[in-house]
Amino acid sequence: MSDTIPEELARGLRYLPEANEEERAAFLTAARAHWSAENGPERLAPPERLAWTLVRQGRLDDVVTLLRFQREHPGGFQVRGLRRARAVFPDVGQVPLRGAEDLPVRTKLTELEWQPDGRLLVRGWAYLANVPVAERPRLPRIGLLWRKGSRRRAPFTVRAVRMPEATAASKQALHCYDWSGFEFLLDPEKLPGGGKPGVCHIGLVLPGPGGPHGAQLVKNVVGSGGHTQVRHTTDGRRLVAGFDSKGRLQVTLDAVPAEITGHRQDDTVLELTVRRYGVDVSKLQIGEHHYTVAEDGTARIPLARLHEVESPHGKTHDWHCHLLLPDGSKRRATVSRDFAAGAYELPGGREVALTTDGPGLLKLHDRARQPVVDTLSWTPEGTLLLEGVYTGPGEGARLVLRHGGQHEEKHLPLSYDPATRRFSAEVRPLEMDTYEPDVTLPLRKGRWYFSFRAEGVTTHRRDVPVKLRADQVGRLPLEHDAGHRGYRVERRYFDRIYLEARSPLGEDERGAYRQHLLRTEFTPRQKQQPLREAVFYNSFGGKQFSDSPRAVHEELKRRGVEVEHLWSVSDGQVRVPEGVTPLEWHSKEWYEALARSRYVVTNVGLGDWYTKREGQTVVQTWHGTPLKKIGADLLGTPKANPAYIASLPHRFRQFDITVSPNAFSTPIMKRAFCAEGEVLESGYPRNDLFHSPERVALASRVRRTLGIPEGKKVVLYAPTWRDDQRHGGQRFKLDLQVDLAAAERELGSDHVFLFRKHPKILDAIPGAGEGFVYDVSGYPDIAELYLLADVLITDYSSVLFDFAHSGRPMLFFTYDLEHYRDTLRGFYFDFTERAPGPLIKTSEELIASIRDIEAVAAAHKDRYADFVRDFCEPSDGLATTRVVDRMLELGRL
Repeated sequence: MSDTIPEELARGLRYLPEANEEERAAFLTAARAHWSAENGPERLAPPERLAWTLVRQGRLDDVVTLLRFQREHPGGFQVRGLRRARAVFPDVGQVPLRGAEDLPVRTKLTELEWQPDGRLLVRGWAYLANVPVAERPRLPRIGLLWRKGSRRRAPFTVRAVRMPEATAASKQALHCYDWSGFEFLLDPEKLPGGGKPGVCHIGLVLPGPGGPHGAQLVKNVVGSGGHTQVRHTTDGRRLVAGFDSKGRLQVTLDAVPAEITGHRQDDTVLELTVRRYGVDVSKLQIGEHHYTVAEDGTARIPLARLHEVESPHGKTHDWHCHLLLPDGSKRRATVSRDFAAGAYELPGGREVALTTDGPGLLKLHDRARQPVVDTLSWTPEGTLLLEGVYTGPGEGARLVLRHGGQHEEKHLPLSYDPATRRFSAEVRPLEMDTYEPDVTLPLRKGRWYFSFRAEGVTTHRRDVPVKLRADQVGRLPLEHDAGHRGYRVERRYFDRIYLEARSPLGEDERGAYRQHLLRTEFTPRQKQQPLREAVFYNSFGGKQFSDSPRAVHEELKRRGVEVEHLWSVSDGQVRVPEGVTPLEWHSKEWYEALARSRYVVTNVGLGDWYTKREGQTVVQTWHGTPLKKIGADLLGTPKANPAYIASLPHRFRQFDITVSPNAFSTPIMKRAFCAEGEVLESGYPRNDLFHSPERVALASRVRRTLGIPEGKKVVLYAPTWRDDQRHGGQRFKLDLQVDLAAAERELGSDHVFLFRKHPKILDAIPGAGEGFVYDVSGYPDIAELYLLADVLITDYSSVLFDFAHSGRPMLFFTYDLEHYRDTLRGFYFDFTERAPGPLIKTSEELIASIRDIEAVAAAHKDRYADFVRDFCEPSDGLATTRVVDRMLELGRL
């Protein structure tokens, strides 16, 4: 939305479908006042332009139709007209398009490589937004070459390539861009300029509505498509396939007067070897100092002059090396084809590293000593082998894989020989360790960056990145196909390597477009098939085998009910027991099971696209007692989402039963969720575990699984997230206010501290895994942790209502109570008056309360009893029985 539109007016348009007549009238008056004859919406994008035009005409019903289409397809429209292109919106109207401004070109380079025959391979995709390329293009795509500063264009042939990843990467569901892929081989002999040094630009011409559209090929951020590639031709001449300051592809024919061919250490001096090409390069400049290049081509630099940073963990200091030319000019020094990277030790744990980059420049770094991989390979079984050199503190160090998006960490053993200073490690991405010693899971999809963490270091802030030796980057990508999932080693920032785990979904399942087809075409066909005698379970979007769906499953197994058990599993990250079939989240099998299972048991919503079929019984077990306001009860507050709230009646009509945990929650759920159907006040099945005769044995098993020493008291900390502490989107920061080091000093002798992050919270927990703090965020079921915990620390999380069934003490670390309650979220009751434990503001007070927990519990005994009476009934261990009885009763009707 344009910045010229007031936020209140923009919000009025966004939620116009949910507005009542009075709100519509007020919006229309404000909109007409804003959009005068001189101030029209012509500069806006086509959907907004049409929306505000319709508003000015008073056609609000058409605006609502348009907005509903845009919610499903943000920014999307159909394009009609070859000469005069226009955007068409179903059942509403159309607007003329303004060429490139309304039909921007989307491009991505996926591969940029010099081939053995000397030609440049360029692969990627390019398409006009909202102009589908679902089939092989009938009209050819043409490539253009032109010399910088010249108006002459030399055409060349471009081959169309099918690349369904273009559609998946588009993040939209309206159009297919599978055939937007392109490939061409560029012969350097055909570059304009007759072999003279200079820069040649490369572009594409895409046929489309309104005529041909020019496309600049823009660099990627990873892989060969994101890095400059150099090819050495004859002495002193290089072809550089790289990018200009705006990231656009170009090829430079470069004639270098000299280049760096080698280096060595001579006591306290770094000696560089320079090869000249007919130019008398007599000096090098590094920093402010000049160094003479001797007749034999050597230049000697005192290492002390390259030692700029004293701290072993200080930032990298880059030194630029220039060739000083006879005419008084200078240029960056480049390296020869056979240049070998290396590093030399500096005092204080630093090193001078000599390496290169994509353009082939000589790079000198004063940096913390870094591990450099020189051997990299996959075994046939899918083990990644790494070997290399590390002159830092390698003994006792660990190899850390850190997820680039989720910040999750995997710690792997590292073999290190201090005599040779060589290291080796093995990564088995299909078999990553879990809490259970005999259970492994595949590495979560995404990019995992390699680092070393020294012995005794508990935070990633001092991790040392693992680099790939410069002469090895051409071997990437290094791929392994495990059948149902692919892995590859790639690079970013030239030599920073990472391991990418790809999605387990198939080509016909990935991306918004294919998901839309599965929902709108595949699912209706499946609903025509007979129902299966099966139960489809969904716990937290396929992230766990846990919670009330697990309790329902176990009760059905106990009764011997003859049904298939089908469990939603996201990204292969859940281990299910024998007799349960895992179904990958949003796969074809997942949609088929959701459409055909007689019973569906879920603890979260299934989306407003979902409509149950006749004969299905759907149980919504939900997953918390509301302390914070939810759903329709947020109307009138800044946190309200009127579109979501308006969808609640439809969403909850799909549930035959909505489970309520207590009498307090029942009216709230009916009102806030607009639940018109049956609300079964049975209690949560998940809390029957507190009454299980096996609870003591289960707690002992969990203790052994986590490796918690016998006799140590267990503190479980399970905070919620903070709306104003975000990495972006629905990814929240860890707002750590507990002084874990102080807690270990005061409590470490007889306590352990289990830290359970909310699933929306990223960031690693400092100190976890060192004996006092245990990160149990990935433990499959928090209910089992409740059984183990002697004390729960939380804040405003609904875990407090579940843990109250245990009768054990709770502490409430509410350091931001006023801000959270009054600014971020509203509460359903006065938490300060009814909390079953003390509200604590400081870490010091929290630690003291843990140490004196018996006295603290005694002081809050009466309030705890009142809390249990108000929020934990029914609590008799029979909630699952009541839910399953009703579910099976409805299923037989």
